Amino acid sequence: MTAAVAFETQTKALIDDLKSVCANYGLGNDGNEFKIITQVFLYKFLNDKFIYEVKGIDKNIAKSDDWEATLKSYSKDDFEMLTYQLSEGTAVIKPEQFISSLHTKQNEPDFAQLFDNTLLSIAETNSAIFSVITNGGEKIVLFENLSKYVTDDRDGFCRAIINKLGGFSFERIFTEKYDFFAAIFEYLIKDYNSNSGGKYAEYFTPHAVAKIMARCLVNEDVNSVTCYDPSAGSGTLLMNLAHQIGESKCSIYSQDISQKSSNLLRLNLILNNLVHSIPNIVKGNTILEPFHKDTNDDLKKFDYIVSNPPFKLDFSDYREDLDSKENHSRFFAGVPKVPAKKKESMAIYLMFLQHIMYSLEENKGKAAIVVPTGFITAQSGIDKKIRKKMVESKMLAGVVSMPSNIFATTGTNVSILFLDKANKEDVVLIDASNLGETVKDGKNQKTVLTEAEEEQIINTFNTKKAKDDFSVVVSYNEIKAKNYSLSPGQYFEVKIEYTDITAEEFASRLKECSYNLTNLFKESKRLEGEIKKNLEDLKYA
Repeated sequence: MTAAVAFETQTKALIDDLKSVCANYGLGNDGNEFKIITQVFLYKFLNDKFIYEVKGIDKNIAKSDDWEATLKSYSKDDFEMLTYQLSEGTAVIKPEQFISSLHTKQNEPDFAQLFDNTLLSIAETNSAIFSVITNGGEKIVLFENLSKYVTDDRDGFCRAIINKLGGFSFERIFTEKYDFFAAIFEYLIKDYNSNSGGKYAEYFTPHAVAKIMARCLVNEDVNSVTCYDPSAGSGTLLMNLAHQIGESKCSIYSQDISQKSSNLLRLNLILNNLVHSIPNIVKGNTILEPFHKDTNDDLKKFDYIVSNPPFKLDFSDYREDLDSKENHSRFFAGVPKVPAKKKESMAIYLMFLQHIMYSLEENKGKAAIVVPTGFITAQSGIDKKIRKKMVESKMLAGVVSMPSNIFATTGTNVSILFLDKANKEDVVLIDASNLGETVKDGKNQKTVLTEAEEEQIINTFNTKKAKDDFSVVVSYNEIKAKNYSLSPGQYFEVKIEYTDITAEEFASRLKECSYNLTNLFKESKRLEGEIKKNLEDLKYA
């Protein structure tokens, strides 16, 4: 077993242990369990990151047989000087707030209060860098009072938690820079990030989809760029995009109405060395109250936008607020009407699409958006108006129609829509619907692409290659001629195979076909007579 695999195994075991503690104290599958699991995991991660950093900064601490005692012996001023040298992504944690310090105090009275106060104090100290903000400017800090979720024996619960955190350290991860945090993050939240009845951003985008989106968007070196997701969820798309660009070369921006998703995204940013972007993470309603603006108070424009928005949602409560003069430029194609029945079927993804188009940087902005495949062929309404704008503004780069069940949680067929304001030439349309194999995913089935199939899609898109029954490269004028349809199949050539035969062979085949046709007519007449006779017999029976 390699060191990386060993650490991944230990980390997953820690997560399982924390879940076991929650179950033993009546919190198994409780609505608040994910808050405890994710915040305790984050406390462990930040604790070990701080220790790793100070050992790298101060040789006395690194060489000491008892580094903790050495650190505790430092004066307040010396400790403060040490913290000034920490990297941006490292939280300041005082010696009395270490996991090891709490471990030695676990038998003291009111340990739960000590545990909670420790987390709250760490959150307050690091609020400026690690807080997510709301539309109204409120700060959502790192930690909260966790023992409040336990109704009985809170001291015992907090002791059980602290005793699970000392089994191993993340320090070697920072030394070796193992790249397995995507797998750890997915394991950490797999029970808490389900599609909860189609609510905002409760989606986990498959890695294959996220990878294809990132690699097709970014296929050259870029620097100092902005990346945005208006319905970020837990951040899978943004993390893949940041990895493709380079974490130090981009700034992440997001908005999401779900506080749970915003907290999970913050955790994802911390694990992926993107702490510098946490102040840009906003909990709020993107469609009704977009937060990110420039110095002129206009909506901010972004270099890259990725999104897997909710497809349908009841937004009838604020639908009329969207259909206003101020929003006509942003929602140029219109706002879906409120249906008399099934309000939850309102196509909110059309609002996100228009918002994304409006938010792209002029002349160079790029975007990748997951849409229902029905969008690419709809012959009327808002859908067609949006496609028409994409084509006539020459901002469409391509479409990839994905296999059915690529998302295990929804039966909706999806396509990935690529926009590029610099693309004034041809558009590539890819039909990947026949790729992949079906596998079981819990009670559902999903389609999984092989790595070779992922590469096939990415390379075909980036090189704009036409391949029989798989991809086609078309002009904007050709798309206009097809009523703005973006379905690859409508552009594939119909192939007719011809075989050379002599005049005698043609005459012989024609005679044979004529003979067969005559016999078929005779047989049809005979059967017709039998049916009439049977009906007459039944009539007089």
